[in-house]
Amino acid sequence: MSSSSSTRLSTILFVGVASFLILQVYGQRNPFFSQQQNRQQPLAQSNQPTQKPILKSSSQCPEPYGRFPTSQCDAYIECIDGQAEEKLCADGLLFNPAAGIHAFPCQYPIDVDCQGRTTLQPAQATEDCPHQYGYYKIGDSKNCGQFKNCVDGRAFVFDCPEGLAFDETKYRCDWADQVADCDAEAYLGFTCPQEPDARSGLGFSEYRYFRSPVDCSKYFVCVEGRPRAYSCGEDRAFNDLINACDGIENVTGCEPSPSVVAYQKSSNVKPVNLNQQQKQQSSFQTQRRG
Repeated sequence: MSSSSSTRLSTILFVGVASFLILQVYGQRNPFFSQQQNRQQPLAQSNQPTQKPILKSSSQCPEPYGRFPTSQCDAYIECIDGQAEEKLCADGLLFNPAAGIHAFPCQYPIDVDCQGRTTLQPAQATEDCPHQYGYYKIGDSKNCGQFKNCVDGRAFVFDCPEGLAFDETKYRCDWADQVADCDAEAYLGFTCPQEPDARSGLGFSEYRYFRSPVDCSKYFVCVEGRPRAYSCGEDRAFNDLINACDGIENVTGCEPSPSVVAYQKSSNVKPVNLNQQQKQQSSFQTQRRG
């Protein structure tokens, strides 16, 4: 075989191999060409993400990511990349669908709307708490000033500020007359005197002030006939002539007894200014040198 014939044969073989490789690469990168070559491979498969198997759950994901309510108010579905996992809030907390993605999903009942989701898990009561978590009033309608915070079944007891009552529907301390299940008169130990206008059916005036009959430093403001308790503080008394707190010595009937005044005077330490103190130290040092 001549050299020219060998050259032509090599060129033909090279072109053939190159064409075959180009077709293979083009077929792998072109879905349409691949479909024509293999009808068993659908066109859509190259454009769809691979579906991961869903975890064993009776629920499906409405969206690939997020938390979604169920028929039970203290349960929810958490979906991550299309995988659904049913979760249960701690006893006493409820799932809040309105909570943001960065917020804790289980919250206190006053913050959650359970409309259409009335089912709850059985209560896990302890000796001190009706549920594992929550805020609960202590005492009856005549003793409204204490509440407890239950955390993991343990109760931590708190006192409302003086004169306020715990409102279990709002999780806060409020005026006793504003708390539905608190008897403000019995709790505060004071009943607002009835006005002549009230007897005639014209109603109460908006605000009235009364000094406490047992403690000069305390007084009551009657709002629409219901009492609210206030305090003037130490060494102060409520002066009903001006309807305000005043120095205790200015309020008739509230002055401290002579024995108390004498004790206060005897126990008071006279202040020493800087110059006197320096003179005392100088005199003491001079005596030591002598």
